[in-house]
Formats: sequence, C-alpha cells, structure tokens
Amino acid sequence: MTRRSSSQKFHHRWKRKPLAMLLICFCLATFVLMESQCSRIKMPTFISRPFIQKPKIAFLFIARNRIPLDMVWDAFFRGDSENIFSVYVHSRPGFLLNSAMTRSAYFSNRQVNESVQVDWGEASMIQAERILLRNALMDHYNERFLFLSDSCIPLYNFSYTYDYIMSASTSFVDSFADTKEGRYNPNMHPVIPVENWRKGSQWAVLTRKHAEIVVQDDTVYPTFERHCKKKSLPEFWRDHPLPADGSKEHNCIPDEHYVQTLLAVS
Repeated sequence: MTRRSSSQKFHHRWKRKPLAMLLICFCLATFVLMESQCSRIKMPTFISRPFIQKPKIAFLFIARNRIPLDMVWDAFFRGDSENIFSVYVHSRPGFLLNSAMTRSAYFSNRQVNESVQVDWGEASMIQAERILLRNALMDHYNERFLFLSDSCIPLYNFSYTYDYIMSASTSFVDSFADTKEGRYNPNMHPVIPVENWRKGSQWAVLTRKHAEIVVQDDTVYPTFERHCKKKSLPEFWRDHPLPADGSKEHNCIPDEHYVQTLLAVS
C-alpha cells in the first residue's frame, strides 16, 4: 500500500513539471513583448531652460546719513519679483547703514565703502556720483543708473517705473544751453568750449554707455574741480580781501552742469 501511494505521488509531480515550464515560458514571452512595446513609446523629455537675467536698474542714493523714507521705498521695491534692480547708497564717511540704521532690508549694508564728505555746491557732489556709478557698473546686469536724493520718493509702482525706463534706449537727462547766468568760466576753455556748456538737474537716468563715460572721464571732471565753484557767501569776505572785480567771480554749481556738459562734449 505504501509503494503504491509513493508511486502515485511521483506520477503527479512529473505531471506538474511541464505545466510549470509552460507558465515560465509564458511569463518570459509576456515580459519580452512588453519590453518591445515600451521601447516604441517615446517618453516625454523635460528640458530645463537656463535662467535668463533681465536687465536691472541701479538706484543710486546720495544721502547725508540714513534714508529717512526707507519704508516708502521698501514698499516700492516689493513690487519686483524678478530681481531686476539693485541699490547703492552714498552716505557721509564713517556712517554705517546697517540693520540698526534702516527699517528696510533693501538698504541694509548697501552703502558704498569709499564715500567722501559731500558739500552743497562743491565738486564733491560729482565725486559721489562717480563713486556710485563705479560700484554699480561692477554688476554687468545693471543697464540703467538712476540718481536719487535721500528725500526722493517714487510716484508710480515698480513695474510701471521699470517698463518706462527700460522702454527707452537713451538716457533721461535734463539739459539746456546756459549762457545768461554767468556760470561759465572762460578758464575752462579749451577743454569745455562755451558752446558745449549745459545746465540741468543732477537727478538723471543714465544708460550703461553714458555711465561708463562719466566714470572714465579724466579731462572734464578735473576742469570742473579747478574752475567750477560756487560764489562765496558774504560772510566769507569778512575774513578775506574782496576781489578787485567781483563781477568776475562765477557762481558755478558743479552738479547742475557736469553730466550735461560732459555728454555734450563727448
């Protein structure tokens, strides 16, 4: 009885082997078929496009110390979501524009290092402008350079201002011929001919090309330092001898003439 049952078990085991082999072959065939079908299907390719930085506007602030209207500008700068502006501040030497001196992160530590003492009506105002431009030109994405005082405020939102400035290929410089006020000093000739003498507001917007002209200037600026000076105040003459001919003293305000005249000469 035992031999018979073991023989039956062996017989059933032998019958299952071909069935198992058949199932294995079927699985392999199905796998090969699926692989061939998958190879024919083109999977979508996702190409990551490189980030393209848009041109930036450099906001150049000439300040005494801090920026008193920093939170007005803070709200203005928050309108940018594309990193298309930069901020540079020129304050008096020794003043540190850090987080304790401003409520806006946009101004914190944005003060240029090599600042100079700026006096109204002196060539030091031009020097401050040139320092700001030199720092801003280091960022190759800065394409427009906007001069501002510490009391300026924006009249429009950021996107409108950006689009308006960048839509023009030229600088925005208030400039007109000035021949009546007696500010031109004949000693400026021949570097600055009288026909190239110009006047206008110092608050201008320069293209990168014109910003480079200002920074690289080594002829007109020294002439302004020597011969473009504001008229002395009455109290000055209390301790100094009066000039032989007071009419020959020219009341020249450098920052109202420099950029305009330089671009006219260039």
